[in-house]
Amino acid sequence: KMSTKKSGGTVNASAPQSVVRFDHSGTASLEMELLGEEPLAIRVEGKPYAVIMRTPGEEIAHVAGFCLGEGIIDSPADYASIATCDAESTNVVTVTLNPSRRKSIGGILDRRSYVSQTSCGLCGKELVQDLYQQIRPISAGTAVSIATALKGLDSLSGHQPLRSRTHASHAASLWDAHGNLITVAEDIGRHNALDKAIGKALLDGRLPQIAFLIMSSRLSYELIQKAARARIPIILSVSRPTGLAVELAARLNMGIACLAPGEGVYIFSGHERFRLD
Repeated sequence: KMSTKKSGGTVNASAPQSVVRFDHSGTASLEMELLGEEPLAIRVEGKPYAVIMRTPGEEIAHVAGFCLGEGIIDSPADYASIATCDAESTNVVTVTLNPSRRKSIGGILDRRSYVSQTSCGLCGKELVQDLYQQIRPISAGTAVSIATALKGLDSLSGHQPLRSRTHASHAASLWDAHGNLITVAEDIGRHNALDKAIGKALLDGRLPQIAFLIMSSRLSYELIQKAARARIPIILSVSRPTGLAVELAARLNMGIACLAPGEGVYIFSGHERFRLD
């Protein structure tokens, strides 16, 4: 049975800091909320796998999403357990896999991750080809209206309490085809925010309901990779994607778009996944 031990919510997610403001009128002392940042060590099958700098909170979901994105698991059934090492500390999470899963993933744990095995000495085209061979393209069919996409983009800041206090966090939000919010997560790192959001949906059994993802940041190929592993067909963002992200999304049959000036979006791939109605 999988353990989903709580990690204490958003403990240390932000903290007040005394600062001095200086401008043409003089100086003034004030308090400002700063976003928290601490290391999270991930151990898989008793061995160190990765150390990530992240905003504390939602550690179990974070690691679940991270493992899905890395290809360590495909579903919650692949875990034997996932839990923090110590009730007093949430900075180390251990993952134990079911024997059948451990056997099936072969050398993934030895080579550490898709990125680490492909990022050294390869050009972008080779990287996209390598990832394409490891991730199945997403089936056609799911689409979202432009109006629903814009409504989600416009509402994103309202789901970012950490951002409102610190002006420093990224957010990832997951939505169904009708524009209903499934879950949202914030973190100092955009990759971490996405891992946390996907992890929460994974552990709640709601990944199949996701129609689109909204990111507060630019889209890089790593985010496309993580979303594709979670079988998310559409990604929207506030900022523009990188060229490599567009190339990978197109190969994986994903729709990606970002805000355009005025009332609209720029669509970079998967035009058929966006409707005008």
